[in-house]
Amino acid sequence: MNTKSLHHRVDLVRIATQAMTERGLEPDFSAGVERQLAGITGPSDEAGSHIRDLTQLLWCSIDNDDSRDLDQLTVCEVLDKGAVRLWVAIADVDAMVKKGTPIDDHALINTTSVYTSAVIFPMLPERLSTDLTSLNFGVDRLAMVTEMVFNADASLAGSTVYRAKVHNKAQLAYDAVSAWIDGQGDLPEAAKVVAGMEAQLRTQDALAQQMRARRRQEGALEFESVQPRAVFDGDKVVDLVQQVQNRARQLIEEVMIATNGCTARYLAAQGGVSLRRVVRSPERWLRIVSVARELGETLPHQPDSKALEDFLAKRRRIDPERFPDLSLVIVKLMGSGEYVVESAGQLPVGHFGLAVQDYTHSTAPNRRFPDLITSRLLKAALADEASPYTPTELGVLATHCTHQEDAARKVERRLRKSEAALLLQSHIGQRFDGIVTGTAAEGVWIRVFSPPAEGMLMGGRGELKVGAKVRVKLESTDVEHGFIDFSPAD
Repeated sequence: MNTKSLHHRVDLVRIATQAMTERGLEPDFSAGVERQLAGITGPSDEAGSHIRDLTQLLWCSIDNDDSRDLDQLTVCEVLDKGAVRLWVAIADVDAMVKKGTPIDDHALINTTSVYTSAVIFPMLPERLSTDLTSLNFGVDRLAMVTEMVFNADASLAGSTVYRAKVHNKAQLAYDAVSAWIDGQGDLPEAAKVVAGMEAQLRTQDALAQQMRARRRQEGALEFESVQPRAVFDGDKVVDLVQQVQNRARQLIEEVMIATNGCTARYLAAQGGVSLRRVVRSPERWLRIVSVARELGETLPHQPDSKALEDFLAKRRRIDPERFPDLSLVIVKLMGSGEYVVESAGQLPVGHFGLAVQDYTHSTAPNRRFPDLITSRLLKAALADEASPYTPTELGVLATHCTHQEDAARKVERRLRKSEAALLLQSHIGQRFDGIVTGTAAEGVWIRVFSPPAEGMLMGGRGELKVGAKVRVKLESTDVEHGFIDFSPAD
């Protein structure tokens, strides 16, 4: 399968575009979208007493270094007795993208932005998602704001939701903020020049770590996946880099989980229906019990997220090298998340992995359609207007969004394989250390450590078991199909 000629970034773009089409996703915007976009002259100027002016608060964004579609801002203040008030602002995309318009129709088809290292397929045109609806530094933007008050022990004392105008005072990046929190770097310059921002970040980090500890005590699961991103130098792939979880990512993750919970409960309190994000209690729990038993651990016979988290935490601690592969096994046995419609008063399905009962997707409307749906439901509830979606319509959307999200994940996974094959195509004959991640009739799956890539061990299977360390030789790559073939090293 070794390629006769080297591939380049343009080939990955072509492969990604083809994969999008094969999965029922639209890689390009229609002429109707372009016409609507041409008629948009600037950001929404909607105003009124129903929109609060919160532009004076010390809002900041924390996202990836290269993120341009900024969906959320955060700010907080310390109250008496160790309590903290936290505001989370979410981009009001609906102010610019109305239901039933060509732009909305395209977003409805894909339901999500699709991210690959070579090319991004945004759910919304970039003029909107990275500018007019993005909470960019230094500009006023409309937002949906969730205001929460947490007690000194990080338990939620109360929350409310309303519309507001906000202003991003500091655009920050995960890795730089995390390095500063950990004492490995300076306070980022964008934060340093804003009086009071350092204290803001310290308080938000402390609150987030408390919230995280509470969720872990309640059984929230923490996995580790191997999803490396290709690093380009021009059109050439020069490395594969694994995204590392850090304190800044945990900060944003925790406040978004809290926001999504408050959003779900707010909609339920209004007596209507909502689009929830759920992960059901695992039907294959006994198989998870069996996996634990094979590792010398005991889990209860009934699904228990706290017991599972304790098991995972122990395995991460004693065998970090194999933990990503164990994570993948458990995730597959748990089943993937899905969107469902839930009515007020209905017993919620909940999110088994996060150990929360009330959860919706509301925090990324520039990149996920369910979040845009939830924003519209919130605005209707706030205005005491009829829901923009009927229960039947929401049911159809829930199924569609679940399906398209799965399609998008498969496109991204398909491209990660081709990216790895592209990096390794000039390393045929080299030897690598790896670990057995799975077995099949045609061979054994191997994950090599550096670069982080997975391929098939052709022949020489012997008695290799999952988790065994191996030394392999790279025999061939196939960028077009994302195949990497190894053989046992001499």
